[in-house]
Amino acid sequence: MQVSSQLSPLNALSPLDGRYAGKAAVLRSTLSEAAFMAHRVEVEVAWLLGLAEAGLPELPAFSEDAKQRLERVVNQFSEDDAARIKEIEKTTNHDVKAVEYWLKEQVAEHAELSRAAEFIHFACTSEDINNTSHALMLTRAREQALLPQLNQLCAVLKQFARDFARQPMLSRTHGQPASPTTLGKEFANFAARLERAIQAIEAVQPLAKLNGATGNYNAHMSAYPEIDWPAFSKGVLQRLGLTQNEHTIQIEPHDWMAQLFDAVARANTILLDLNRDIWGYISLGYFKQRLKEGEVGSSTMPHKVNPIDFENSEGNLGLANAMLRHLSEKLPISRFQRDLTDSTVLRNLGVGFGYCVVAYDACLRGLGKLELNAQAIDADIDACWEVLAEPVQTVMRRYGLPQPYEQLKALTRGKGITQEALTGFIQGLDLPEEPKQRLLNMTPRSYVGLAVELAEKV
Repeated sequence: MQVSSQLSPLNALSPLDGRYAGKAAVLRSTLSEAAFMAHRVEVEVAWLLGLAEAGLPELPAFSEDAKQRLERVVNQFSEDDAARIKEIEKTTNHDVKAVEYWLKEQVAEHAELSRAAEFIHFACTSEDINNTSHALMLTRAREQALLPQLNQLCAVLKQFARDFARQPMLSRTHGQPASPTTLGKEFANFAARLERAIQAIEAVQPLAKLNGATGNYNAHMSAYPEIDWPAFSKGVLQRLGLTQNEHTIQIEPHDWMAQLFDAVARANTILLDLNRDIWGYISLGYFKQRLKEGEVGSSTMPHKVNPIDFENSEGNLGLANAMLRHLSEKLPISRFQRDLTDSTVLRNLGVGFGYCVVAYDACLRGLGKLELNAQAIDADIDACWEVLAEPVQTVMRRYGLPQPYEQLKALTRGKGITQEALTGFIQGLDLPEEPKQRLLNMTPRSYVGLAVELAEKV
């Protein structure tokens, strides 16, 4: 087979750049290689602007024209600019130094900025720029891609909780018939879990540092010992919307990243659980799936409508969590004050989040195809009168009747029971009339406790 050396969706090694390229596109502006360069430029310019405001005798405050020129460098950064940085990197063999040299090219024709060129990257180590860029990238990817999809999923689950709040459903614990619930209550459970997981993702505070080669402002103090560099660094980071980590080695230790990745992985695990349950409900016939014109379920069995969206989501959630958990476990570990094992791993942020957005999209598609099959759900629960053994023996306990559990166990365990047989058993109990009548009026459909209220409460 002849394969072109020009990258395309058909020859990409990763499905995120191939089959799922359209789904993952939402992350390209925040987590791609070009996005990494753009964020580095943003951080370098923020640092330079901060220095120009610090009152350094060798760096006068910039004019409005100079500031606007630097803002354009940031705001108009393009893929052509990224390509030029890659060209420079072929010579420097250092990606951050290539950004610095590119910036110097951009200001070379501006007399005021050209005179200030040596203050670009002043006293910084590469990791100052990289860690701050990663904090911005992950913050924006979280806000622009992950949270909107997760909140959309949560909203759909809440709507299903309300829509199906009163639809009785036979529960299955250990796969066996159990105390009934409602379909809406089960969606409410997932909505509540996911909402807590989203709050945990939102609560993670991104940290960054701009403190030099080993975190001590060594170079900064050698040039301007009179400046409060920690306060200056904090101010630059705050203008970027970030919180300063005051105590670091050469790298920001990435603990906050691990916290974020763990929080996302927990949300993913909840959705994986949801996918499997809905897959099961579809197999039981509780849901039908809306047909899509031209879609094929099987290459040989024309009748099939497979739950492929939930299976796709489950598979991609597994891939996402494998990557996120590796990032979480690896990134906080660095030999002494610095090693480079984190650098290559951090280039895969888009992979971990990419599989997330593909999985979320598939789950949303699947939820959008579901159609309630109330007839199947009702038939299932109507045929399972043995689940009323629980309330009968519980009422017997209240009124002191002998061996209530054992009597109901003998009557129902491992076998079905008819309404008539259960009614006959209840009528023979020595119970006050009111609780006896309440048990006689009970059906599997009515025995749902507070499920309706709990479903609507979410």
